[in-house]
Amino acid sequence: MITVTEQAKERVVLLMKEEKKPEGAFIRVGVEGGGCSGLSYKLEFDTLMKEGDQVFEDKGVKVVVDKKSFLYLIGTELDYSGGLNGKGFVFVNPNASRTCGCGESFSV
Repeated sequence: MITVTEQAKERVVLLMKEEKKPEGAFIRVGVEGGGCSGLSYKLEFDTLMKEGDQVFEDKGVKVVVDKKSFLYLIGTELDYSGGLNGKGFVFVNPNASRTCGCGESFSV
């Protein structure tokens, strides 16, 4: 399961409103090769489901993950940080054995 913090939920709702996303839009979370630790996170809005997608809903936010990425993201929490050290979504991934300093890539 992928969970969402209250801060991430508030930011998702705001961004969907600002970007005028249609009813039924959701967050697509994924993993791709790259980054300084070997794997990088992907995060985008989407409206089309694909075969094999895993669907989760937490705090009213629908999160969709492709089957391959789900293996790396089981138990991950999506958070949002608006602090002085930078703004953005943060992945708290219990499967990551190593992460880079920016938090955008990891290895298992």
